[in-house]
Amino acid sequence: MGTQTGQVWEIKVQGALDPQWAEWFNGMTITAEGADDGLPVTTLTGPVADQAALRGILCKLWDLNLTLISARRVETDGEGE
Repeated sequence: MGTQTGQVWEIKVQGALDPQWAEWFNGMTITAEGADDGLPVTTLTGPVADQAALRGILCKLWDLNLTLISARRVETDGEGE
């Protein structure tokens, strides 16, 4: 089953990604922080239109040679109504 329109996703990758990449990632919010092991972790958060759009984001991360840590759908207010 695919995602519904506008579901919010949180995608974490190992490595630092500058917030200036946000436009390339469909306006997702990009935050980078240090991890316990000293390696940077970047989190991309924002709405993803559908399964194809999610795959496109993951492919862009792959193209940048960033290691995927996690990808999860974030519960938002009003879901399940």
